[in-house]
Amino acid sequence: MKNTLLLLLLILLLGFQNTNAQSNSIQNKIQTNVKGIEQKVIDWRRDIHQHPELGNREVRTAALVATHLQSLGMEVQTNVGITGVIGTLKGSLPGPVIALRADMDALPVLERTPVPFASKVKTMYDGKETNVMHACGHDSHVAILMGVAEILSGMQKDLKGTVKFIFQPAEEGVPKGEEGGAELMVKEGALKNPQVDVIFGLHINAQVEVGKITYRPGGMFAGVADLKITVKGKSSHGAEPWSSVDPIVTAAQIINNLQTIISRNINITRNAAVVTIGSIHGGNRSNIIPEQVEMLGTVRTLSDADEKLIFERIFQIATKTAEANGAEAIVELPYSSHYPVTFNNLELTAKMLPSLQKSAGLSNVLLVPAETGAEDFSFFANEVPGFYFYIGGLPKGQDSETSAPHHTPDFFIDESGFSTGINAMVNLVADYMEMGKL
Repeated sequence: MKNTLLLLLLILLLGFQNTNAQSNSIQNKIQTNVKGIEQKVIDWRRDIHQHPELGNREVRTAALVATHLQSLGMEVQTNVGITGVIGTLKGSLPGPVIALRADMDALPVLERTPVPFASKVKTMYDGKETNVMHACGHDSHVAILMGVAEILSGMQKDLKGTVKFIFQPAEEGVPKGEEGGAELMVKEGALKNPQVDVIFGLHINAQVEVGKITYRPGGMFAGVADLKITVKGKSSHGAEPWSSVDPIVTAAQIINNLQTIISRNINITRNAAVVTIGSIHGGNRSNIIPEQVEMLGTVRTLSDADEKLIFERIFQIATKTAEANGAEAIVELPYSSHYPVTFNNLELTAKMLPSLQKSAGLSNVLLVPAETGAEDFSFFANEVPGFYFYIGGLPKGQDSETSAPHHTPDFFIDESGFSTGINAMVNLVADYMEMGKL
């Protein structure tokens, strides 16, 4: 009996050592491959940065991605969600289906950065000629995921499952009247055939130092909806305001009254929320009271309950304020876009946190507060458990308070941060496959 127990312990010990050796072998292979592909990822990023494309028009970028995935021997789908690309890599062993997502679109911004690969591209946007720039880092996301695809395809015999590489158009939204982005990709089956079990995504951040990763369980980014309020009144000569129903005065009262929603209706000790009017147009002369005023705005919330309450209050305040002035307010909410809260699955986040810590170092993985910015990764994470995080793009030693924000002409990313993203994505896949499904 004693000898049998000793033999059993010896077998278990040898099995543990063998598993540990295999794990170390895979980790060493990942580290070597990340270093080996870093310059290629930087070159891809610079090429994409120099040739930016707006949402639903990422034709060149999509072709670059599709050609690369095909060269790796993957099954590739194109024109998913208009210009989206999906590559499917089947491992040698059975296991879960993991999706990795990168967004591809640029913004209508004139670039001012001094880099030699700065964008000079111009295109038509909303009926006007505009400059185009990757002013949010999506070029980095595409290049990083192309690098991850190359590394994982080289590890195919070690993979216990399937990886779907989702290159998504139009994260920044599309012109009114068009569909696009993650919502359309989901509609067109991006998470099916095979059915995805979990999805991971990242975003480079110009205010987070290179080498660091930030994350948050639960609601990480706000849900967002845009709104349009049209105030209809009665025109008159500016010298005779008593003959009018003044939509400008009414619009001003509506704007002021809307601010009470956050200050008086939302429990801000639980969640932040925002109601902003960002555009107001009415009239064309100083001495004419116009017939109507149009306002555009945005609503940001971190829970479905808060969104429902705010929507109801906006309708109520706008229509009743206008009615009190003898005018009419027409509220369109959502107007042209509506993203859910980006929610990091609690169990998945806890399970995969060690993978991020392994990728960047324990002290470099930081818990952060929720943000009122929005991300259409939320459409994927509404369908299957998702985990979304930031990687640093701020050069070491620079002040995050003075570095150029995203969506601005001076937006700048330190490319040395790409290796953190590649490392994290590859480790998330390898570790999740080892652990199995949630």
